[in-house]
Amino acid sequence: MSKNRIEAFSDGVLAIVITIMVLELRVPERAERLGDLRPLVPVFSSYVLSFVFLGIYWNNHHHLLHATQRASAAVMWANHHLLFWLSLVPFTTAWMGENHFAPVPLALYGFVLLMAAVAYTVLQRAVLRQHGEHSHLERSLGRDRKGRVSIALYLLAIPGAFVSPWLAGASYVAVALMWLVPDRRIERALEPRDGRGSGA
Repeated sequence: MSKNRIEAFSDGVLAIVITIMVLELRVPERAERLGDLRPLVPVFSSYVLSFVFLGIYWNNHHHLLHATQRASAAVMWANHHLLFWLSLVPFTTAWMGENHFAPVPLALYGFVLLMAAVAYTVLQRAVLRQHGEHSHLERSLGRDRKGRVSIALYLLAIPGAFVSPWLAGASYVAVALMWLVPDRRIERALEPRDGRGSGA
């Protein structure tokens, strides 16, 4: 199957997810001074963090699918698996923001991020299987240290939310900062094939 339908469908789902998130930003009833926006700070902060995460997934998803010519059944189902967890981001984002980063919503937010990271790893492996063992793409991706570090940070932050919400929140921010630059490994893998990389 052509990868174009998967890309279009995934783009549509992520656009809807972001739209749902921004609709959770309620307009304050009072508008007398700038301080009336203060209750929205936790909600807006959680929105910004989730928006960054979704942008990171979109960038890397774009690069990953650009590296393959077609989509097998395994790739399609792995992609649905990823989209399922990403579709839960608006719910956990709103719950976390409305409750001012309370431990339970904060831990659930981390669990959804953890499962999205695992799902992306599964998708990446499904794409690699299409290219065969010892392919140029597989060699370029290497051991995926950033992916493993991200999962480790989530596994620490989820129970850590019940000990120190600030530490858990800092772990999520650290993962986002680590992935803020799109994955250049796939771009490098594509350069010998098309001579210009995949773009953004």
